[in-house]
Amino acid sequence: ATDSAAAGSEQGKAGPYKHLLTGVSYMLPMVVAGGLLIALSFVFGIEAFKQEGTLPAALMQIGGDAAFKLMVPLLAGYIAYSIADRPGLAPGMIGGLLASTLGAGFIGGIVAGFLAGYSARAIARWVRLPSSIEALKPILIIPLLASLFTGLAMIYVVGKPVAGMLAGLTAFLDTMGTSNAVLLGLLLGGMMCVDLGGPINKAAYAFSVGLLASQSYAPMAATMAGGMVPPIGMAIATLLARRKFAQSEREAGKAAGVLGMCFISEGAIPFAAKDPLRVIPASVAGGALTGALSMAFGCKLMAPHGGLFVLLIPNAINHALLYLLAIVAGSVLTGVIYALIKQPEPQALDVQGEAA
Repeated sequence: ATDSAAAGSEQGKAGPYKHLLTGVSYMLPMVVAGGLLIALSFVFGIEAFKQEGTLPAALMQIGGDAAFKLMVPLLAGYIAYSIADRPGLAPGMIGGLLASTLGAGFIGGIVAGFLAGYSARAIARWVRLPSSIEALKPILIIPLLASLFTGLAMIYVVGKPVAGMLAGLTAFLDTMGTSNAVLLGLLLGGMMCVDLGGPINKAAYAFSVGLLASQSYAPMAATMAGGMVPPIGMAIATLLARRKFAQSEREAGKAAGVLGMCFISEGAIPFAAKDPLRVIPASVAGGALTGALSMAFGCKLMAPHGGLFVLLIPNAINHALLYLLAIVAGSVLTGVIYALIKQPEPQALDVQGEAA
């Protein structure tokens, strides 16, 4: 019990954003697995899952009815776990499930996670018990009282207002005009390229993933397309301006291209770490263009991961060719910009001199 409390105290010192990212990181495997299973059910037709007893129906049941229902409880549970360690896990998941059933979605799950985590942490810190029953605190007292507080708060205070706010956000996303859609895509695509897997990247991704449960698929398309741009753009730059890159960088460019096609933005990190003042602006320009084009084309993506390989799944994305065009346009823009502004590597010049 002492070790658990000490660990919770250390985790509690971290900021709220760190706790949110912890919840998102634990939630992502569930979202990816569930989203890809849902996308696979569309291989047989967009509405094939409605026929009971068929394989598409089973895939939708696994991905949509099971995995996606666990998405918000996992998010809330591990936000609370990050704040209060193991005693916060049960109240967090209970609050997250209530958020899901009340229609409060991922926003309600975030609120539930923080309510559960901080209430569990407060109980652990301030409730004093006789030493003979102190061991019961992390397994009985904290989960019980924190679950009671979080559950009542979600039902009577948080649930309905957050559900209304989420419904309004979903309605706005579904009905927004082309100009607003382009601006949202511009923002999401650019955010995906600012820190390449860091907090800003994860914030844009978490926002888009959370909307999948509300059947808002356009932001997910813009986000994933924008996230593929930096590594693919670096690969293009190493091809366009080979003389400016050392041999090791050219090899890194090939690897970055493959990672980019898999939607792994971190493939551009070796370039950004070495030359951030040029790589990041070039990446943001291309990512913003791709996100804006994706939204302007009305692209909607059912799967939260997979990169270009989701194009192989029928019906996983609409307007597949336009979506591919958006990715190519942004990647080429990033590659051309960086190829033009990149300073030649001394090592690359030395190699060329020796060859001559």
